[in-house]
Amino acid sequence: MDAQGRGRAGDNNVDPADQWVFDPDTGNYELRLDPAGQAAARPSDRNAAGRRAARKRDAGVGDTDTRPLPTQRGRQGEGTADGDDERPAGGRAARRAAANRTATATAAEAGPASRRKRKPKKSGKKRALHWTAGAVGFVLVAGCGAGYFIYQQLDGNISKVDVGVENDAVSDGPVNLLIIGTDSRSGKGNGGYGDAGSVGHADTTILMHISKDRTNATAMSIPRDMIADVPSCPTKQKDGSTKNIPGEQGVRFNTSLGQEGRDPGCTWRTVEKMTGLKINHFMMADFNAVKELSNAVDGVEVCAAKDINDPKSHLKLKAGRHVVKGEQALAFVRTRHTVGFGSDLSRIELQQQFLSSLIRKLKSSAFSSPGKLYDVSQAATKALTVDTGIGTASKLLDFGTDLKKVDIDKVTFATVPVLDNPDDPATVILDKAKADPLFAMVRADHTLAKGKKGKGKKSAPVKKAPPERVRVDVSNGGGPIGSAQETVDWLQNSKGAKLSTNAGNAPSKLAATRLEYGPNQADQAAALADWMGLPKSALKKSSQNAGDREPMKLVLGKDFKAPGSPIEAPTETPDGVQNVNADDKNICAK
Repeated sequence: MDAQGRGRAGDNNVDPADQWVFDPDTGNYELRLDPAGQAAARPSDRNAAGRRAARKRDAGVGDTDTRPLPTQRGRQGEGTADGDDERPAGGRAARRAAANRTATATAAEAGPASRRKRKPKKSGKKRALHWTAGAVGFVLVAGCGAGYFIYQQLDGNISKVDVGVENDAVSDGPVNLLIIGTDSRSGKGNGGYGDAGSVGHADTTILMHISKDRTNATAMSIPRDMIADVPSCPTKQKDGSTKNIPGEQGVRFNTSLGQEGRDPGCTWRTVEKMTGLKINHFMMADFNAVKELSNAVDGVEVCAAKDINDPKSHLKLKAGRHVVKGEQALAFVRTRHTVGFGSDLSRIELQQQFLSSLIRKLKSSAFSSPGKLYDVSQAATKALTVDTGIGTASKLLDFGTDLKKVDIDKVTFATVPVLDNPDDPATVILDKAKADPLFAMVRADHTLAKGKKGKGKKSAPVKKAPPERVRVDVSNGGGPIGSAQETVDWLQNSKGAKLSTNAGNAPSKLAATRLEYGPNQADQAAALADWMGLPKSALKKSSQNAGDREPMKLVLGKDFKAPGSPIEAPTETPDGVQNVNADDKNICAK
């Protein structure tokens, strides 16, 4: 047993849970390094030990270092006067008199008793929240920071990778955490999983965005078989040198890790390029993470809407609710052949169900015991590889504490929208029409979590005109050079709006894009606003109807980026984007 960790060197059968004592004054558990059942060393013990050691040195008896190990704070009932551990000479009366003198001296030093009430003990639920951080990204959001022991016990468990970016553990703005599950067979117990020759690809990837005000979080699952562009990336070598890995165009997303020696920094840069979001930190885990974490929490409840018998993942479940852990939990998050469409997209939905249930369990008051949370934190940190910005237990604690405000009903899982790849049925491609508004929504720090609906009546939506009736003149009033013609080409070729024309440059620059139309062109304006992603503030309706062949006027402002890219981020989840709330207990695998 490590003398600086779970117990003193030489102790036998020390239960780590017994080494943590609840301090009612602070509401936290504190480490007790003395053997179970032995009183903590008191100041007088240390003074006496020092005097005895000095006498031994003066007499030439040994040179042993007698400095005591750190001790727990004084507990109620322990003496503080010098010599209170010495047995007074003489009979019982003498010993009683000596004890009385000691008590009187102690009371005199302490002064009058305080009338201040002691702080009430924290509830089991609050203690659980103070201990429940570090499991993997979601566990950090589920809790708010582990107890003090994480500094002492868990530092050595964490592996780090220098990705060439080192951000502070805590940020004042939104936080983007990249979570990667690798299919590497390296590591104890992983030999039977994944591809035999895999170098450790990005098998599961989730980008978790935590809002600036820490009130909500969005976790976007990125399909591993999606075609993506992987940019060139610097990687740290074992000898300390840096090797630049060339980028590739049009390859599977999962090859952003492992392939050609790519490290998590390459996946980091690939996701940034795809989403436009700046990543703060990453966490990576292997197959063991699911097995060990599910064991540590005594299993995770999952639901199957039908019987599942997947010979590939070896998962066998009857329809209904089950508690899975270990190998069965891993089989659940890896299965796909007998659920949904049998694709990776169906497997992602199972993973989202599993992680939601894991968060709910970790948020429950069942995790107030230090022994249980010790097991969870050990399992989590042993499974983790992180960037250097959160590469210590104390930094992970700071990171988790920063995210503690997120409520579970404000955590939403979504899947990045994709389409079947016409060139390769085994892969998929990004559905930009749905993905771009989703990414814009997250970049704008808008939540996907559904709020309470207002009682006021909404106005009926305006019926959209068919493309062949949309007539508009497009001019450039602040967008990139050539934006007017580019937009006209896009409207005619992609949307079928053949009555759109290029009106050249606007007479003056505009900060914001504007669409001018008459009351009788409301249906045309509704169609164009939908295509262009125009906010309501961009729509300027005149007081008079337009002429029979009079076009609407679209002026592209400085906020215009490209046709098809929303001018303003949506505030509601775009249609067609798969999403579930982490607090939804009724999700079942179909």
